[in-house]
Amino acid sequence: MNAVPVAEIVRNGFVEGHHYGSVVALDTAGMPAWSVGDTEVPMLPRSCNKPVQALGMVRLGLDLPPELLALACASHSGEPFHVEGVRRILAVAGLTESDLQTPPDYPLDDAAREALVRDGGERSPVLMNCSGKHAAMLATCVANGWPTDTYREPDHPLQQGIAATFSDLTGEPIAVTAIDGCGAPLFSTSLTGLARAFRRLALGVSASGEADPDATRVAGAIRAHPAYVSGTTRDELALLTAIPGAIGKAGAEGCYAVALPDGRAFALKTDDGAARVRPVLMAEALRRSGVLEEDGVDAEAVGRTGLAELLGGGRPVGEIRAVF
Repeated sequence: MNAVPVAEIVRNGFVEGHHYGSVVALDTAGMPAWSVGDTEVPMLPRSCNKPVQALGMVRLGLDLPPELLALACASHSGEPFHVEGVRRILAVAGLTESDLQTPPDYPLDDAAREALVRDGGERSPVLMNCSGKHAAMLATCVANGWPTDTYREPDHPLQQGIAATFSDLTGEPIAVTAIDGCGAPLFSTSLTGLARAFRRLALGVSASGEADPDATRVAGAIRAHPAYVSGTTRDELALLTAIPGAIGKAGAEGCYAVALPDGRAFALKTDDGAARVRPVLMAEALRRSGVLEEDGVDAEAVGRTGLAELLGGGRPVGEIRAVF
């Protein structure tokens, strides 16, 4: 990507460094309203792909209640309700945790991880943040009578079906199929394609513009249960609850996509993959597009998600600030 400076690292008024990246904003008609950097070359959206992958599974016959469908879209924090939800998905499919092929891991949430360690617990596949997606993949295989032991393979009918939905929703061919951190296939698209996919989810429409009940189900699940998509202490949850009707998903390597109910959509990626600047950039993208001035939006809450203080001696002495 031809990344450009998108944020300054400012300490005591001195700019000590920059984050580079790219950002795109689509208008209500799905056309680029503005962009910085390169938003048309293939990139790997990492976990931002999950809501689109979940739509692919719904199209293949996955049938879950809204909170569990939201969990299928998640990079969850491993809080107790997340883990219980993953087990529920597996139980409905007649499967167990041993069927998961997620790498063993600790919970992302600090409190949940510390509680596990205090109780003598260990890393496990169900605690890995992608286990909701994997449990949903397994349930989709069971619904179709497909093999479950090879569900992560790119040529498995599950992954082929998800890839078809991904390409359909982004409006772009998949240039690269990589392997994500969880071991499942990871499909490339451009930042514009990613924003386009989230726009279609938020509007509940297909690539042709017709009503898509399956997309409406996925977006509705995210809106109704945003804590299942991330966790109770995450900046993603704070942002989605501050903007009525918004859907969104963050991913590794500084990826983030958000769409509003009127069809505006935003996607970004940092070149260095720094997680700390991701919410700063999204808050600025929303501010630049006038979202914070709209009725019903908690502008203060959105602003807090974009606050990244730098400390000196335990007190704030600077910040990371967007520069686009």
